Amino acid sequence: MWTLCTKLLFLMLPTFDISAAASSSLHSSSCRLQAQFHLNGMHKAGDVVLGGLFEIHFFSAYPDLSFASEPQHPTCRGFDVLGFRQAQTMAFAIDEINTNSNLLPNVTLGYSLYDNCIQLGIGFRAALSLASGKEEQVTLDQICVGTPPVLGIVGDSSSTRSIAISTVLGLYRVPMVSYFATCSCLSDRQKFPSFFRTIPSDAFQVRAMIQILKRFGWTWAGLLISDDDYGVHAARSFQSDLAPSGGGCLAYTEILPWGDNPDELRRIVDVMKKSTARVVIVFAHESHMINLMEEVVRQNVTGLQWMASEAWTAAAVLQTPDLMPYLGGTLGIAIRRGEISGLRDFLLQILPDLHYNNSYGNSMVNQFWEYTFQCRFAPPPAGWVENGGTLCTGQEKLGNVDTEFLDISNLRPEYNVYKAVYALAYALHDMQQCEPGRGPFSGHGCGNLQRLEPWQLVYYLERINFTTPFGDQVSFDENGDALPIYDIMNWLWLPDGRTEVQNVELTLDEDKIFWNFESKKPPRSVCSESCPPGTRMARKKGEAECCFDCIPCSEGKINSMECTRCPEDFWSSPQRDHCVPKRTEFLSYHEPLGICLTTTSLLGTFICAVVLVIFICHRSTPVVRANNSELSFQLLLSLKFCFLCSLLFIGRPRLWTCQLRHVAFGISFVLCISCILVKTMVVLAVFRASKPGGEASLKWFGSVQQRGTVLVLTSVQAAICTAWLVSASPAPHKNTQYHSDKIVYECVVGSTVAFAVLLGYIGLLAVPQFFVMWVAFVPAYISSPGGNMQIFGLLVALFGPKCYIILLRPERNTKKAIMGRGMES
Repeated sequence: MWTLCTKLLFLMLPTFDISAAASSSLHSSSCRLQAQFHLNGMHKAGDVVLGGLFEIHFFSAYPDLSFASEPQHPTCRGFDVLGFRQAQTMAFAIDEINTNSNLLPNVTLGYSLYDNCIQLGIGFRAALSLASGKEEQVTLDQICVGTPPVLGIVGDSSSTRSIAISTVLGLYRVPMVSYFATCSCLSDRQKFPSFFRTIPSDAFQVRAMIQILKRFGWTWAGLLISDDDYGVHAARSFQSDLAPSGGGCLAYTEILPWGDNPDELRRIVDVMKKSTARVVIVFAHESHMINLMEEVVRQNVTGLQWMASEAWTAAAVLQTPDLMPYLGGTLGIAIRRGEISGLRDFLLQILPDLHYNNSYGNSMVNQFWEYTFQCRFAPPPAGWVENGGTLCTGQEKLGNVDTEFLDISNLRPEYNVYKAVYALAYALHDMQQCEPGRGPFSGHGCGNLQRLEPWQLVYYLERINFTTPFGDQVSFDENGDALPIYDIMNWLWLPDGRTEVQNVELTLDEDKIFWNFESKKPPRSVCSESCPPGTRMARKKGEAECCFDCIPCSEGKINSMECTRCPEDFWSSPQRDHCVPKRTEFLSYHEPLGICLTTTSLLGTFICAVVLVIFICHRSTPVVRANNSELSFQLLLSLKFCFLCSLLFIGRPRLWTCQLRHVAFGISFVLCISCILVKTMVVLAVFRASKPGGEASLKWFGSVQQRGTVLVLTSVQAAICTAWLVSASPAPHKNTQYHSDKIVYECVVGSTVAFAVLLGYIGLLAVPQFFVMWVAFVPAYISSPGGNMQIFGLLVALFGPKCYIILLRPERNTKKAIMGRGMES
């Protein structure tokens, strides 16, 4: 027996004889199986036995459960040739391993394969039979040691059955390697610690389907699922992954009923007809599609793009001339196709058991034989021969029959079975290679085939890594999942009426895809068309997120998923579909105001230069020499600089122009004011000296004192400007507050305090002499470059009369004439 015999004792109950119970101890020395399950099976002895669960029949029938008599066992019907081929693939893989001297040398593998009849109850019975063994009676005082009935199980093909079976067997860490159970829930290592699979999880399949939807712009699709774990978990994955990945949303989700339910199928097809979604995704089984398509044909629902899950992508029963007008062009996710060398020769060597007597045991082959050759082994059912039926002889030749059983051109589930068997074999082989004292278990021990614990095999299964003869790498991740590799299949309807399923690569062979539409192009499947430029999406209340209205974007925003505000330096185009650079605005040399100011500045500079030339040419005349001609020259130069400073206010502001425009004008104007102030003080001193006792005041206003005063007053302003530039220099600034669609380039003063000190100092110098001029100048200066007119005023006021005398009234340019009129300012 096996070490798990005490753990799986729930399959056995103590045997008590009532008459003996009165005279014996309550403790029984043995126990027997409570029930012996009658299962379709196929067996081969070996040193190590592997179990297998396969779909050999489509349907099952349960007997009456009134319990008026002992319930009979369920019976299976509807032979599944492809399921039987999968079971034979496992037998072939084990035979191939037994002949391989490099893999498990000196160990012969055997197998026990059972039919689950696509029923949870039957599959669960088969799994428990594999795990607990078939001994009908066990002596309790025996030492529970030895090889377990099976070391691992290949199966089951259904997610629902795998969940149920693995939940129980996982308690005892019995490894299961499924070849077709795809539910993403089985990746939960806490719930299913010993479950592995050679087919990718549905989580990967859903992502693959979403990529196809995105590839063709199908944002609006319907989803049909089977009423089991396979379909329900796929729906959850779609609902959680579709929208975040940008693949769109589901128009509807409907659950396909098990069996024939015309009313429910009619309702579902009505939903499909009324929906605007042109793409229908079906995560269900072949039997669901058969029933669904009957109703689709009855209502003549065409113009749909079907997407198939791996469960029915390769279903030949659906690829018929009657159904291809509806299913032609189907895109499906298929599990990886593989090639298994020698499998067809192995299948051709299958022979029935001539001693078969309709009892359970090695019954699968005989049932296959009867199905293939439409005969019955003796003794035949009542009336079989009388009704013209033939008896099977066992001499029939498989090679003479046209059967899909021998078509190995499209091995997909079979290839996964093949990899699952080899995964268990490599795990056993790695365990066999363990060196005592260097093993992975406690005390550096190794596993032993004679006393193997199932969790030890799980340890090695988690670490297998091998390559099949077809070139595929096989390994499991931390969740027991295989590497996600898929084929994309397209159902092709040929002109001669034949059908073909071709493998396509969406990135390379898109032109090869057959589209079952008049346009021969991918269909449009959206709830709402993309919003045109200049609008944004507004969700419709109570509808899916793919259904929306389009609302115009406001100014300064462009459309994408939502209206997006343009960057600071950009503005929306008139169509609101992209951002364009904002118009820039500054005082340019090319616009009328800039031209006017430039002309005025240059004109003022020219006039100053002309006056300067006049004064130089007539520097010896009394008019020029009066009141210190040197100050007059300095005043002319300062006025000339003031005119030129206006040019710094024109053109695109830059750092150096922003720094110079205030500094240069401030210093130049202070130089001008200083010269005027000194002139005024000299005039006052002269008038005071003309009075008795006032002669002494003139000594403080000699030429040196006048120059020094101008220099000191101007140096103070220069010091103020230097401190301003060092502490918080004026700088160019892009002002977007004036206008939302344009940028106004201007200079910011940097330090308001420094700017105020500069203006205050000018005002301090100007107040004693030209209060009226100051009132006129300050507003103009702040709104520079409007100060040219005030400078013109100074120029005309100070030098106009003198130039008039020099040029037009030279007879008055005498000392006598000047003294006669009094000193001019």
